Amino acid sequence: MMELLAPAGNLERLKIAYLYGADAVYVGGYNYSLRANAINFSLEELKEAVEFAHNLKRKIYVTVNIVLHNKELSGLKEYLEELASIKVDAVIVSDIAVIDIIQKNNIPLEVHVSTQSSTLNYEAAQFYKKLGVKRIVLAREATREDIKLIKEKTGLEIECFIGGAMCTSFSGKCVLSNVTTNRDSNRGGCAQICRWTFKINEEDEVFSMTPKDLNMSKYLNDMLNIGVNSFKIEGRMRSIYYIATIIYEYRNLLDKIKKHNLKEKDILYSNNIINRCANRESTDQFYMGIPNHEAQYFLGRDEVSNQDFLGVVLDSFNEEILLEQRNYFKIGDVVEFFGPNMEPFSYTINKILDENKEEISIARHPRMLVYLNVGRKLPKYSMMRLKIFDKNDFL
Repeated sequence: MMELLAPAGNLERLKIAYLYGADAVYVGGYNYSLRANAINFSLEELKEAVEFAHNLKRKIYVTVNIVLHNKELSGLKEYLEELASIKVDAVIVSDIAVIDIIQKNNIPLEVHVSTQSSTLNYEAAQFYKKLGVKRIVLAREATREDIKLIKEKTGLEIECFIGGAMCTSFSGKCVLSNVTTNRDSNRGGCAQICRWTFKINEEDEVFSMTPKDLNMSKYLNDMLNIGVNSFKIEGRMRSIYYIATIIYEYRNLLDKIKKHNLKEKDILYSNNIINRCANRESTDQFYMGIPNHEAQYFLGRDEVSNQDFLGVVLDSFNEEILLEQRNYFKIGDVVEFFGPNMEPFSYTINKILDENKEEISIARHPRMLVYLNVGRKLPKYSMMRLKIFDKNDFL
């Protein structure tokens, strides 16, 4: 089993994730889920999401992963029964109480243990297996040897993060946000203190403790060989462009591994696309051992959001597309299109028509509708970005 697992903070992102190649998506409901600042899903939206996923023969997992206080136990059983009735494929949990309620009440839900439980050893994994858990989402701090031994000793499905933000603390154990802002990261309110910068002297020098993002693209094949089943991307609060880009690149790499034709240039190209999309450098973090100082920012960093994402294709008419603009572009710009089940291609903008089919030279208004003649029919929800890299640059 090889699963590419994507995040989704709302229905639009969920649909984009599936279209761009995700085998499964994980989402949060209004209750019992971390990422409280994400839009998250009502029960009605969860029903729609499950139907959409299953029509595509894909899976959907729901997070029920906050640290529970007594007051949250009220209504939890009913919520879990509702999730079972709409046939979600699994729940992702961190509190043993949730597992216990599912087992005691014979609620037909597959259980995955969340990364919030910080599982790093096979004894803990064996404990969860005895409780009926099918999958362990290992802590981001798990090394290659940890992963390999846990798989060998337990036979459980293993899910590992391969892309996205890292936590300065052990996953799920940070209290910085709670102490400094009274927003509890273990209950969905993380203020991301580790992304802040702190003035350390009168010369305005700053200190930070920000980890670089995780990027496992060069180790995907090795992870498969040691028994990883699910390859997970972090980012339920990320944009549709981020989700489309990251899922597209990892789908490409995994498919090439399946076909035994993955090349070094493919990995280098994807790394550059991923890093630029996230606006942060990335590294393999703990996989090959405890990371050193180069895996973290200490003395400031540049995370200025780029303006690469130029638009999303709403419709296509033979050779002409209807595009919803997301960032400024003009005649003469060299851009690139990528999308579901298509190879990226370059295009030089030579004519722009507004929604009234009148010629304009610049698309400068957010979400304005424009027509471009790109010479081919494109899938809906394809995206246009600035042309930055070419695979030939990485030969």
